[in-house]
Amino acid sequence: MLTDQDIIAKAQVLIEALPYIQKFKNTIFVVKYGGSFMDEPAKETSNQVVRDISFLAAVGIKVVVVHGGGKAITKNLQKAKIPTTFNQGHRVTDTISIKIAEKTLNQEINLDICQRLQSQGGRPIGILGNEIFQSRKMTTDSYGKAIEVGYVGEITQVNHRPIMRALEQGYTPIVSPIGVDPSGQTYNNNADVAAAWLASSIHARRLVYLSDVPGLLSNPKDPQSLLSTLEVQKIPELIANGVIASGMLPKVNSSVVAITNGVHRVHFVDGRVPHSILLEIFTDRGVGTEIVNSHIN
Repeated sequence: MLTDQDIIAKAQVLIEALPYIQKFKNTIFVVKYGGSFMDEPAKETSNQVVRDISFLAAVGIKVVVVHGGGKAITKNLQKAKIPTTFNQGHRVTDTISIKIAEKTLNQEINLDICQRLQSQGGRPIGILGNEIFQSRKMTTDSYGKAIEVGYVGEITQVNHRPIMRALEQGYTPIVSPIGVDPSGQTYNNNADVAAAWLASSIHARRLVYLSDVPGLLSNPKDPQSLLSTLEVQKIPELIANGVIASGMLPKVNSSVVAITNGVHRVHFVDGRVPHSILLEIFTDRGVGTEIVNSHIN
C-alpha cells in the first residue's frame, strides 16, 4: 500500500518531468533499439523499453525506432549451419548470410517490436530499411582502412518521406537497418549509423542509443567513470587517446554526424536500467551520457 510520502514522491517526479514534456512535445526523437534486448533472457527488459517508447509517444513526442539484431542473426545463421566470422568488428556477409540477415531484421525482429509496442498501447508501423536507406558496399572500416566484409553497407542517401508520412498520421515507425543499392542488391547496414543518418535526415531533436553499458566511460574498465556530459568537440581527442574505441566507435562517430547535421543532443543510456530513457530525458540529472554541441541547447 502506498504511503502519503510515496504519493508525494510520484507527484514530484511528474512535476519535474512537466517542463521537459512541454519542451519536447511535437518534436522528433530517434531511438536506436539494441539487438541484445531481443534475447530470450531479456524479454522483460524489452517489454519495459517499449513501454517507455509508448510513454514518449503518449506525451506528444514523435518517436522513430531504428533496431539492430546482430545476436538474432547469429542464432539464425547457426540454425542454418553457417559459420559467423568477423573482420575488424564487422560480420562478413556472403550471399546466403545477407538473405538470412534481411529476413531476420525485416520480418522477425521488426514484427516482434511492433507487436510489443502495440501491446503497450502504441501505434507502431513497420517500415523496411530497404525503403529508406540507399547503400553501397563498405570498403573501409571506422579507421579508414581497407576492409572486405561482403554485403555490409555504407549508407549514401536516406528517403525520409515514408517516415514523415507515418509520423504525420500518428504512427511510431519501426525501421530496420537493411539498405539497397540502385541495382537492387541489399546490404546489412550498421544500425547505429542508420539511426544517425535517419535522425539527421528528419531533423530529430534527440537521438538516443540504447546499449548494455551505462554510457561513455573515461576509463572503459571502470563502470563508475561515466561521462555525464561530453561536448562533441572533445571527441577526436578521446578517440586519439583510445578512450573511445572498438564497438563504441560507430556509435560515437555517428553521434558526431548527427550533431553536425542539426540533431541537438545524442544520448547513450543502458537499456537494462528500468525507465532509463525516461530518466535521461525527463529528469534534471539523467542516467547516461549526453553528447552536446555547446552552441546548441
